[in-house]
Amino acid sequence: MLDRYIQKFITYLEIEKNASQHTITNYLIDLKEFDGSIKDKALDKVSYIDVRLFLARMKEKKFSKRTVARKMACLRSFFKFLCREGYTKNNPAAGLQTPKLDRRLPIFLDTGQVVKLIESPDRSDVYGLRDRAILETLYSSGIRVGELVGLNRDNVDFIGGVLKVYGKGKKERLAPIGEGACRAVRNYLEKAPLIDIKDKKAVFLNKSGRRMSDRAVRRVMEKYIRKTSLNEKISPHSLRHSFATHLLDRGADLRSVQELLGHANLSTTQIYTHVTTERLKAIYEKVHPRA
Repeated sequence: MLDRYIQKFITYLEIEKNASQHTITNYLIDLKEFDGSIKDKALDKVSYIDVRLFLARMKEKKFSKRTVARKMACLRSFFKFLCREGYTKNNPAAGLQTPKLDRRLPIFLDTGQVVKLIESPDRSDVYGLRDRAILETLYSSGIRVGELVGLNRDNVDFIGGVLKVYGKGKKERLAPIGEGACRAVRNYLEKAPLIDIKDKKAVFLNKSGRRMSDRAVRRVMEKYIRKTSLNEKISPHSLRHSFATHLLDRGADLRSVQELLGHANLSTTQIYTHVTTERLKAIYEKVHPRA
């Protein structure tokens, strides 16, 4: 049974790596599935064959390449952690090769769709004001959902127009936020005392007065996607994609966008150049007489 090692790894992800709740949840599911597949084997008895058989079963069940790749990444990280911490000398995931993935272009909204979405909450009550502030902030700053729900009141500088956010690996950065988003957050916070506040530090609160979760923000987004009849595939992350795409469309340089998004590697940001190129090609093919 790997239960105690799995818990140590999850604690490491939460505290030392500051991994997103989404990653932690998925990795926990993956590791429990793997633990079930090896049928109570001791840690030092787990072999490369056990790992390969587990992944082969995932393929038999028609899991996508992307899901299988995530499970492989999870097992590699898990066993690397166990070896580094001295729990085992055996790393059965060391030789795993990640399948080549098709690079998917991110889904984003055009400016008209962004405006339609942001203006859709009913601002006659505190929760409508909160939802407007959430949508405004995600698009204005380009921050991740995990960074949004982690915001404390003293992380918001209304005068300077910046947010202090903590990204992956606990990396701190300042994210500019526009006047419209600042106004929306202020309007919401003025009415926030109407909520029975339990967490006095958090900016965005649920109906119980506690800090909102990633999942709660996703539900908010889904509500307004339905209301505005936008593409069902749009997620809170689509506002981050839209933020980056619109900046590049209007002449921002790639390095600046990288800094604003908090990407460690420029290659991660470069996907947005593909988006803008695809858009230009589509416009060209639509309007050029000899395209």
